[in-house]
Amino acid sequence: MEGSDVCFAPVLSIAEAPHHRHAKLRQAYVEVAGVRQPAPAPRFSLTPGRPRPAPSSPGVDTDQILESFGIGAAERAALRVAKVII
Repeated sequence: MEGSDVCFAPVLSIAEAPHHRHAKLRQAYVEVAGVRQPAPAPRFSLTPGRPRPAPSSPGVDTDQILESFGIGAAERAALRVAKVII
């Protein structure tokens, strides 16, 4: 279909998208702390966006979050044993 006037786009996986020619030309992805993520959008010349920090790994904030909801250490330990949380 390339070279025709048909409007089309490939369906890419999350892993494939950053490697697509168009995404590379548009600099649509950035790498922050070793994590590839979409670049900030929209882009303005006078007020450019900044990439957000990479998200934390699963389970890193679990204790603090559950504690903020009033879930104590013993209950969190039981949830870990039951493999409800990591």
